Amino acid sequence: MTSPHEGDGDEGSATEPEPPACARCGVRAAGPPPTWTLSVENGVRLHYCERCSRENLRAIEGRLDSQWW
Repeated sequence: MTSPHEGDGDEGSATEPEPPACARCGVRAAGPPPTWTLSVENGVRLHYCERCSRENLRAIEGRLDSQWW
């Protein structure tokens, strides 16, 4: 049995924003908002998945001002 709205072109509508995608590997979040790293680079908000965040932790920390240490 199919839904009455199945295939009617409403996928990705303005009322249902797409889940964020990792700026490094491109994986999309599944389910509720993820606990990913958020970075603002040149005024653009970028999300990084947990795996990419962990793998690049030293590079992320290296960009922090010394006051954060």
